[in-house]
Amino acid sequence: MNNPLIKLFRSKIYTALTMLVILLFIGILGYKFISGYTWIDAVYMTVITITTVGFAEVNPLDIESKIFTIFLILASVVIVGYAISIITEYILSRNNFEDIKQRKMQKKIDAMSNHIIICGYGRNGKQAAKKLLAYKKPFVIIERDKEIIDKFQDDNISFIFGNANEDEILYAAGIERASTLICALPSDADNLFIVLSARQINKQMSIISRASQETSYEKLKLAGANNVILPDRIGGDHMASLVVVPDLVEFIDNLGIVGERNINIEEIKVEQLYNASQEKTIKDLDLRHKTGCTVIGFKDDKGEYIVNPEAETKLIPGSKIIVLGRPEQIQKLNSEYNIAQD
Repeated sequence: MNNPLIKLFRSKIYTALTMLVILLFIGILGYKFISGYTWIDAVYMTVITITTVGFAEVNPLDIESKIFTIFLILASVVIVGYAISIITEYILSRNNFEDIKQRKMQKKIDAMSNHIIICGYGRNGKQAAKKLLAYKKPFVIIERDKEIIDKFQDDNISFIFGNANEDEILYAAGIERASTLICALPSDADNLFIVLSARQINKQMSIISRASQETSYEKLKLAGANNVILPDRIGGDHMASLVVVPDLVEFIDNLGIVGERNINIEEIKVEQLYNASQEKTIKDLDLRHKTGCTVIGFKDDKGEYIVNPEAETKLIPGSKIIVLGRPEQIQKLNSEYNIAQD
C-alpha cells in the first residue's frame, strides 16, 4: 500500500519502537552498574519498572537507584504512551483508509455504464483485463481473494471484493448497467450459477463464460451465455495448428496484439462511418485509399458474417465492418470519422 499517510505512521512506529529498545537498554545498564544487580535481575527490574506492573524490587534500592528509577518511570510513561498512541492511531487510520478507498472505488463503479464485468482474476481473467486495458474499455473485476486485490489493485483496475455468486455483489459491480459479463472462474458450476443469475438481472447484456469440461458447454448456453470458451480445446488446437500451418498461426496471433509495430483489427458500426439513411457500399467508403485500412469482414444486422466481402456489399443500418490495419492506420480511421475510443 503506497498511501503517504500509512508510510508516515509506519515511520513513527519504527521511531517509537527504537525509543523503547533504547529505554530498555538504558534501564538494564543502569540497574547493572548503579545498583550492582546481575544481568537477569537488571532485565527483570527494567521490565517491571517500564511496564509499571507493581512487583517488588529484587533488593532494596539505595538513593542513586531510586533517583534512576524515578527518571526511568517518567521516561517510560512518555515513550510507552507515545508508542501505544501511534500504534492505535495507525490501526484506526488503516481501517479508515481502506473504507475511504473502497467508497471511492464504489463511487467510480456506480458512475460506469455499458462496462464489462470480469468474474475472477485468475489466468483467464488477467488476460481479459490486459486486453480490455489495451483497448481502453471500462471494466470491473469481482474477486473473492483479498490478497489478489491488494496485490494488483491500482488506479486503472477497479475491484469488487466478494463472491460473484451473490446477487448483491453483482449489483455492486453494476450488473444492471453492464454491457458484457465475462465469467472466468475455474469452476464450471460457479460459472453456471453466475450466468443464470446475471441473465435474470440483465437480459440484454452479452455473457461470455469459460468452461473446463465440454459437457458444460450446452448447459452454459441454456443458462444464457452468448459465448462459451473452452481454453483447453483452444490451446490444443492452437498448438496443433503451429505444427500444421505455423506461419499462418503466427500471423493471426499478431492480429490480436496491440502495439506500435503490430497489425490491429477493429470492428466498427456503419453508423459511425456515414449517415446510414443514405445507403452506401464498401466501395463507396474507399477506406483503403483514405486511411490505409482494409475491410476483411462484414456483419449484417442479423448477425451473419461475410469474410472478405465484395466491394459492392451494401452497408445497411445495424451492420458492422471489420477492418485490418496497422495501429497508425486504425488511428487515422478513427480521426477521419471522429470515432471516439472508449
